[in-house]
Amino acid sequence: MSQAACEVWFYHLERASLEEVLRDLLEKTLSRGWRALVRTIDADRLAHLDAWLWTYRDESFLPHGVAGEAASDRQPILLTAGEDNLNAAHVLFVLDEPPPDISAYERCILIFDGADEAAVARARSLWSAWKAADLSVAYWKQGETRGWEKQA
Repeated sequence: MSQAACEVWFYHLERASLEEVLRDLLEKTLSRGWRALVRTIDADRLAHLDAWLWTYRDESFLPHGVAGEAASDRQPILLTAGEDNLNAAHVLFVLDEPPPDISAYERCILIFDGADEAAVARARSLWSAWKAADLSVAYWKQGETRGWEKQA
């Protein structure tokens, strides 16, 4: 798959937490029969998400694993700090730094905190670079009264 075939969606957090948004997007991803790779280079965030995905709701959880554990390649959701698509994911969720090559994915979703100036600057830089690389990019912002609204 060429890198240009990967759709890139930017999610600008303003009201909901990363955990709320990630949970909803991961549930939608699994409902489509897709696998997900969640990438963060922050070890504390990785550990937090691992615990949280098992306990975020009393009546359900999101099945997942962490890269390096047994059967990583079979996980529907895999948490990683690495660059490889170990579970043959369709969707890459980027929480901070993307890997240099996103061509293995059908969709790359970059989630960033609108209150974090460095995260906003990084998102703008990536938008420009990926747009210049002729990737299909879209920008989603939390609406005032409804959920996500496509802005660009």
